[in-house]
Amino acid sequence: MLADVGPPIVPVWSTTDLDEALLWYEALEGTGVEGIVAKPLRGAYKAGRVRAKIRHADTVDAAVVGFTDTARRPKALAVRLPDGHVALSQRLTTALSTVVAPRLVTHAGRVFPKAGDS
Repeated sequence: MLADVGPPIVPVWSTTDLDEALLWYEALEGTGVEGIVAKPLRGAYKAGRVRAKIRHADTVDAAVVGFTDTARRPKALAVRLPDGHVALSQRLTTALSTVVAPRLVTHAGRVFPKAGDS
């Protein structure tokens, strides 16, 4: 019925089969698909609520070179990636902000050399 409407209304795949969802999760990673969204079968779709986003993630070591807001309550971290590029993290959860803050307070104002500098 809405096939010709186009963005922002687009068809999406759906399944109730866990094995099929896991297959999509693994097989589609290389195509740019970030992951899958899960919600209760009988639940209505409400943006940002009652659903889980299961995303692929890569872990990489990076130096924290800054933060947004205050050292006592950081909202995001600026990190220098191994290639030298500086990127801003996603917004920190309250729990993670609480863990990170004491380390930022301890090192606030300290200047660290760039990788390769002496």
